Amino acid sequence: MVRDKILVIGASGQIGVELTLALRQMYGEASVVASDLREENPLLKGTGPYVSMDVMNKEMLHVQIIRQNITQVYHLAAILSATGEKNPGLAWHLNMQGLLNVLEIAHEEKLHKVYWPSSIAVFGPTSPKQHCPQQTIIEPTTVYGISKYAGEFWCNYYFNRYGVDVRSLRYPGLISYKSAPGGGTTDYAIEIFHEALEEKKYTSFLKEDTYLPMMYMPDAIKATIELMEADAKNISVRTSYNVSSMSFSPKEIGEEIRKHIPEFTMDFAPDYRQNIADSWPQSVDDSVARKDWGWQHEYDLERMVKDMLGNLK
Repeated sequence: MVRDKILVIGASGQIGVELTLALRQMYGEASVVASDLREENPLLKGTGPYVSMDVMNKEMLHVQIIRQNITQVYHLAAILSATGEKNPGLAWHLNMQGLLNVLEIAHEEKLHKVYWPSSIAVFGPTSPKQHCPQQTIIEPTTVYGISKYAGEFWCNYYFNRYGVDVRSLRYPGLISYKSAPGGGTTDYAIEIFHEALEEKKYTSFLKEDTYLPMMYMPDAIKATIELMEADAKNISVRTSYNVSSMSFSPKEIGEEIRKHIPEFTMDFAPDYRQNIADSWPQSVDDSVARKDWGWQHEYDLERMVKDMLGNLK
């Protein structure tokens, strides 16, 4: 069997850092090439090969894939929801063209597998708010959501038309202590921990009762790798799978933190991100992922808060 050689695009980002480290542990350091436009994240330094690369430069990407004998690509580079609203044209261009470059090269070079993340941002105000199903009304209202929805169907198209084994998850809000948030609407759930430890207070940019689907980064990494390791015959969804582990509001996470830091206080000053959050479901149904490839989460709110505070201290 040919040993897989993996390229992670966007390796210095919030998901990229931890995914790269997890893949290097599994496949060996030399088998996972990290790449990003940004400087190499300090956590990645010395853990394996790194190349500075722009996914928008298709020729450069193609050369690297051939030169490094790449067989799998994890394409994570994107402009997120809140940042995307500040420059919609750029967000659309980067999120779409980067994916098309990867899919086209995957087709030409017959790569074994491609991973590309989607998001709960594909859902819109008309999608069901509770236990939003795998297949439902999808009418996104942010440029990020529109680009992810279009991307899901490009993935589906390249699978059906050219047999490219491309797989995807619709990530909920992701929470991590290792890397900084990347400009998303759910970032309050990371900022709150830093502020709780340093300032003992936090002002949330979302209303206290805004419920959103969330996931702790170890679960997100686990889901990503399990999906990619799953037998192709078990993958029934070639757009993107719903995955979930918990839903909570700013008020609830604040109360959970107060159990560990009794003097912590919180207030609320909703900004433009509130409208984005209001357009998304409060919880999602991921029963298809659980049935197809055995997805199971490990972290709930209580366990995550304890782990976050323990690691940030």
